[in-house]
Amino acid sequence: MEQVKQVKIGNTTVGNNGKLFVMAGPCVIEDSDRILKIGQEMKRICEKLGVTYIFKASYDKANRSSYQSFRGPGLRDGLRILKEIKQKLGVPVISDVHSIEQIGPAAEVLDVLQIPAFLCRQTDLLEEAARTGKCINVKKGQFMAPADMKNVLEKMSHVGNENLILTERGFSLGYHNLVVDMRGFPIMRRFGYPVVFDATHSVQLPGGAGTKSSGQRQYIGTLARAAAGAGIDGVFMEVHDNPAEALCDGPNMLYLSQVEDVLRDMIAIHDITLHSVSTEKE
Repeated sequence: MEQVKQVKIGNTTVGNNGKLFVMAGPCVIEDSDRILKIGQEMKRICEKLGVTYIFKASYDKANRSSYQSFRGPGLRDGLRILKEIKQKLGVPVISDVHSIEQIGPAAEVLDVLQIPAFLCRQTDLLEEAARTGKCINVKKGQFMAPADMKNVLEKMSHVGNENLILTERGFSLGYHNLVVDMRGFPIMRRFGYPVVFDATHSVQLPGGAGTKSSGQRQYIGTLARAAAGAGIDGVFMEVHDNPAEALCDGPNMLYLSQVEDVLRDMIAIHDITLHSVSTEKE
């Protein structure tokens, strides 16, 4: 596989070290005690498997289908909770930023600023996020070809930030459906930055439940294992101890009890892929 840059996240680096890294947690900040327990279990699993763990949860879901949908605690309270999670777990944290005004406060707490897929072409947002010097993870829009993400990277790199990651989360096919083109991973890796697979949003059925999205959780493992063989650097997962009780995106979240088995398979497939590519080059 092509070489990619090492990207700094908190006190660690990811990409180009031969190991997967994991961004995982609940979709949105719910009860602070519950999400801490989810983070503790994810940390235990990742330490057991020898992979870097980054805790994920959104303080605000600004792009919900309905105005009645749960959005989270908001910027101030959400960042306070994420700061506590970061201190208690001792791991980096990632969350979404939706506007330029959120970037300053978010950068004081977050180790990774995430640009949502719908906002991946917003030049001012990308540039301002990049100027923080923090790692920026950009979700590829459901309307974007993999090759077009080179322009997105250049919007950030030209202001001096090379701590960049691209994440695939599926492409819109008709109404209420997403597909994943595995060719997108090597295409985007050729730009020189780590590439992540969003294994849970890729099985989402956007707006499929009328006032909210639906999903096909049963295919998370299938796509995740396939992506590991396609040469990704990391995986993004929204996980929950009981997705049926989740306040957001429950139908496409992975049960916490299933995470270890999926990650173990992904790591094994990823290692085989790296060995095969290395052998081919000899």
